[in-house]
Amino acid sequence: MAYTIRQVDYFYTTVQDRPGEAYKVLSGLADSGVNLLAFTAFPIGQLRTQLALFPEDTATLRATAAKIGMQIDGPLSALLVQGDSEMGALVQIHETLYEAGVNVYGSNGVTDGKGGYGYIVYLRPDDYERAAAALGI
Repeated sequence: MAYTIRQVDYFYTTVQDRPGEAYKVLSGLADSGVNLLAFTAFPIGQLRTQLALFPEDTATLRATAAKIGMQIDGPLSALLVQGDSEMGALVQIHETLYEAGVNVYGSNGVTDGKGGYGYIVYLRPDDYERAAAALGI
C-alpha cells in the first residue's frame, strides 16, 4: 500500500448554523489566497457549527483571519494521510498507532473516485510525538 503521512496544522472556528456561513468563511479565505489541504464541518449543539481548517500555510491563515475578523483556535496538530485507495488501506496506520498506545480520537476520510484517498487523523496533543515516532514522520 502506497501512502504518505505528514503533520498538518489545523484551526477551529465556530459559526451560526444557517445557510451560507461556510460559504462566507471559505470564500473569504480563498479571496485572500488561503489554500486549504482539508476542511470539515460538524454541528455542535442545535445552533452552531464548528469548522476545522487545515491550511497549506499557517501564517497566511492567521493573517487572513485577523484581517477579516475571524476568531480561530489553534494551531493543533493532525496527520494527513494520502495514498492509493484499496481494501484495508487504513489498517496498517491504525495498527501502528494501536501498537504505540496512541488513541485516534477522530478522523475523516474520502476517496477521490480515481483510486486515491485522503484521511485526516486527529490525535490528542500528548499523543502526537509518540504517533509521529511510530509512523516515522
